[in-house]
Amino acid sequence: QVRLEESGGGLVQAGGSLRLSCAASGRTFTRHAMGWFRQAPGKEREFVAAIVLSGGTTAYADSVKGRFTISRDNAKNTVDLQMDSLKPEDTAIYSCASSSLKYPHIQYYQTSRPYDYWGQGTQITVSS
Repeated sequence: QVRLEESGGGLVQAGGSLRLSCAASGRTFTRHAMGWFRQAPGKEREFVAAIVLSGGTTAYADSVKGRFTISRDNAKNTVDLQMDSLKPEDTAIYSCASSSLKYPHIQYYQTSRPYDYWGQGTQITVSS
């Protein structure tokens, strides 16, 4: 089992920045990729970013490309999401997820299906 815990959420003004961190514990060696997803009130959960832990290949949703950066520290078992130029529409609960499945292309990690474990989520509120 892999346990995931997010930190770094909060309230920020539009145009500001926040950095989320996801710490993994337990059977961390089973992870192949990590992702960040978000869910706004009344909306379905959507993909934000993903990273393959070996090699560091990344993918982003079009809505965050150029503003968000996902990174990993394999020694610390953490995956971070740097969020810059935040907009009110980025307001949501952000969750990290872990996948033990190995796919040939990162686009397979842009849906929730490959992910085995999920964190509880952290609230991001961007005020206008």
